[in-house]
Amino acid sequence: MIPQSIPSPYGFQPMKQATKPIMGPPSEMDFRSRKQLLLHPHHRTDPLVWCYGILCVVFSLTLILAGIATLIIFLVIKPRNPLFETANASLNSIYLDTPAYFNGDLTFLANFSNPNQKVHITFQYISLELYFNDRLVSAQALRPFAQRSRESTIQAVHMVSSQVLLPPDLAVRLQDQVRRNSVLYDIRGTFKVRASLGFMHFTYWVYARCEIELGAPPRGVLLARSCRTKQ
Repeated sequence: MIPQSIPSPYGFQPMKQATKPIMGPPSEMDFRSRKQLLLHPHHRTDPLVWCYGILCVVFSLTLILAGIATLIIFLVIKPRNPLFETANASLNSIYLDTPAYFNGDLTFLANFSNPNQKVHITFQYISLELYFNDRLVSAQALRPFAQRSRESTIQAVHMVSSQVLLPPDLAVRLQDQVRRNSVLYDIRGTFKVRASLGFMHFTYWVYARCEIELGAPPRGVLLARSCRTKQ
């Protein structure tokens, strides 16, 4: 006897078992469509793209080789920083209009020298500043110039201070230095230097500082100086 299904007390019929569809062997059309999906058509690369890529590679290699050559030259030759010092100076005048405003007139000879034997340098930017007790009282820029190896250049510099506001303590200190015939100034230089050796060149910044002691005007002669230069 075939057993009869027992009706569910909830009114649902029992779920029938799903039958799997019968898959036949893949046809030749299926193989062709799969092969077309996997194998994309081959396009030729534009010659301009190849030329651009080659130029980029050549340019990158040139930069790398130039950097390596510059580093080797720098390590072998060891170029020295240019030197800066005040060969002579004269304090022409110095006075205070009121207890707060400073006026002064200073001239000095700036000596720039290239201590290198094989490296030529060019001063592309030259800025000189005059300080009194870390207070800026005058500034001036000089024209660029070039120097061969072991060459020195002397330029006359005229620094004028007009109506510079000084704090009361600095004004008192300045008056005291004038009475003692010993005025202290600080000359600071900022230079952009280009060093050249054959076809190789590199640019860097140099900072100079000269502390000078001058007599009181009107004589105002240079009594002492101390200069140093660094990168």
